[in-house]
Amino acid sequence: MKTSTSVLGLANLGPIDQLKAGRLPERLLRLLMGLWLYGLAIALMVEGALGASPWDVFHLGVAGHVPLSLGTVMVFAALAVLLAWIPLRQMPGLGTVANTLLLGPFADISLGLLDTPSGVVARCAYMLGGVLVCGFATALYVGAQLGPGPRDGLMTGLARRTGWSIRRVRTLIEIAVLAIGIALGGTVGVGTVVFAFAVGPVTQLFLRYLVVRLDAPVRALSGSES
Repeated sequence: MKTSTSVLGLANLGPIDQLKAGRLPERLLRLLMGLWLYGLAIALMVEGALGASPWDVFHLGVAGHVPLSLGTVMVFAALAVLLAWIPLRQMPGLGTVANTLLLGPFADISLGLLDTPSGVVARCAYMLGGVLVCGFATALYVGAQLGPGPRDGLMTGLARRTGWSIRRVRTLIEIAVLAIGIALGGTVGVGTVVFAFAVGPVTQLFLRYLVVRLDAPVRALSGSES
């Protein structure tokens, strides 16, 4: 049976098929490296102090009101998002679980290693570096094809249930979490805008080179959902 994939090679796999699709050690390594780099990207954006991504504006807003680290807030937020998967009938994969449990601690570790630069140029470099690293990291762990992260799964699940495009659903979700984050006092600024407009194209660019080609016959992800 011929393997069917999207243009970028991303496949629509169930949790068991993800583990049977071949090249598992390599894909696990890519997943872990991607999550570690994503945590670094979050730390770069936060320490750059020019505005975090919409979801991290929310996480920072919550962290400002509870005695928890940013990474711990991220873990609890991811677990809450996973509960929303139940009515959407989304199935988590190994990558989903890893994203939920590891991304927050990885971000905390990187935050402990970085300080906020004093100069504006260095802070801009942190911000731009955070966007680039985030795009690379996202392509790396998504390209491992071991299941979406909690927030990505919420996005695709809502798109499937409502019939709306991925772009529309993602925009509405990020506007909602950004508004809540601002109300809670999260860090918003030019970096938030740059991230919102740039991370998608950067991720798309890296995905062309980082998607692992699978051995198992699979059903393609719909190109109309991108």
